[in-house]
Amino acid sequence: MYNLDIVTIVIIAINAIVSFKGFEDHSFFEKYKFNVGSVRRGEQVRMISSGFLHADVKHFLFNMLTLFFFAHTVIDELGNFNFITIYLASLIFGNLLSLYFHKEEYWYSAIGASGAVTGVLYAAILIEPNLRINFIPGYIFGIGYLLYSIYGMKNRIGNIGHDAHFGGAVGGYVVTLMLMPSLFETDLGHIGLLAIPIIILFVLYKTGKLN
Repeated sequence: MYNLDIVTIVIIAINAIVSFKGFEDHSFFEKYKFNVGSVRRGEQVRMISSGFLHADVKHFLFNMLTLFFFAHTVIDELGNFNFITIYLASLIFGNLLSLYFHKEEYWYSAIGASGAVTGVLYAAILIEPNLRINFIPGYIFGIGYLLYSIYGMKNRIGNIGHDAHFGGAVGGYVVTLMLMPSLFETDLGHIGLLAIPIIILFVLYKTGKLN
């Protein structure tokens, strides 16, 4: 689980280059961060570029350490290309969910690889449901994490993009199942359990109880 694959090194390096450029160059940071108004005006590049910017070194290190811990599980099972697919799809899906929930808040901005990293984490949990995260089985951690994300979205807790985290996890969940449909035969129970928070979010949204 803790092997450092070349593709992981490359992704961490790109995050480092873009993030540290953003730390030093405010105009660069402002140009490429996720911002609802800018995206709606046609600057779709921000949907991807924002995922490589970070607020500070601590934010960068937290995301990259999480990626380091769980990337190999996904790469070992699905290969480099599929890992990159999951990473980018999770990043984009996280920002799409943020855009959807904040579409009328033109000032809303966000940065960070959290959506992409959460997607990789969820992919790793799907592949290895009993993977231990702080001594907790992965699927239990995954369910709890998304339930907390829903709570954070509903109550706007902290300066955290809970919707991007949730969207990233859903992206990782969906793309992994598309790439590895055999999981429906071997791990249907865990797939169902991990879908519970997604269903809860959908029901809350449809019944108008999310806000």
